[in-house]
Amino acid sequence: MTETQVQEATQSRRLLARQRKLRSFGRLTKEFRTDTAGVIGGVVLLSFIVIAIATPLLFSSDELDRTLQIDQPKLASPSGEHLLGTDDKRRDMLAVLLWGSRTSLSVGLAAAVFAITIGALIGICSGYFGRWVDAVLSRIEEWFLVIPTLPLAIVLVTVLGGSLRTIIIVIGLTSWAGSARLIRAQTLTVKQRLYVERSRGLGAPHRHIIRRHIFPNVMPIILANLTLTVPVAILSEATLSFLGIGSFERESWGKTLEAAHAASAIRLGAWWYFLPVGILITTVVLSFTMVGNAVERVVNPKLRER
Repeated sequence: MTETQVQEATQSRRLLARQRKLRSFGRLTKEFRTDTAGVIGGVVLLSFIVIAIATPLLFSSDELDRTLQIDQPKLASPSGEHLLGTDDKRRDMLAVLLWGSRTSLSVGLAAAVFAITIGALIGICSGYFGRWVDAVLSRIEEWFLVIPTLPLAIVLVTVLGGSLRTIIIVIGLTSWAGSARLIRAQTLTVKQRLYVERSRGLGAPHRHIIRRHIFPNVMPIILANLTLTVPVAILSEATLSFLGIGSFERESWGKTLEAAHAASAIRLGAWWYFLPVGILITTVVLSFTMVGNAVERVVNPKLRER
């Protein structure tokens, strides 16, 4: 074959692979749309993300500066001027919640991506290479699964400091083990398939087999676990902030709950201080869970049959 024919054959194979991936993606999207709960959760999440992105257009960051709100009432109930009232620092609660959503959602997504990245690397390496690599990595997974997550996160944040980057790293480090175990199990199944054995027999290097065969087949499990890890990360950030060891760089939903508790909002009957943020956290976590369960049913044939 001439060089031109080789290039045409290569381009043809790439085009065929791209078309096959597009058909597979279209089929999965169509199946996802049949899951009512997943669609509802996706719409709610999309609404939260759009509002969080548009927050700077709705409220200036100066709304969070307590020194600029001296002329505003303290702990005022909802009114036409302040739709969700004000907090003990005289700030508009709606502005506080919207700016807090940017931090909580970004921390949740970043920590989940970090956790899934670690889990995918360890799970694929553990399942593919086996032997002593699997033994060592499995022991590390078991250690993180056995150690209580919240106390470990509290210790790490206390030692490393409470910056936003540290919170993301700590949540990621304490949330990857469960995903790694699931990805390892899927890798063990994939590497026994005939096309993987054929590639290995033809002398393909490990990097090629992992990149072309293992990773594409475990990718659906990775995506499903990503959507289910985000709500865990959001709750972890809210818990750490509520305990007073979270990040104080930006406003977040957990920090708002901690401030409401410190101001004795429940005793004073200032329900607008703690109830809306609790509803927002619950709604976002539930929406991510609904989307994650829908994605898991789509990518897992056994769950789809049930």
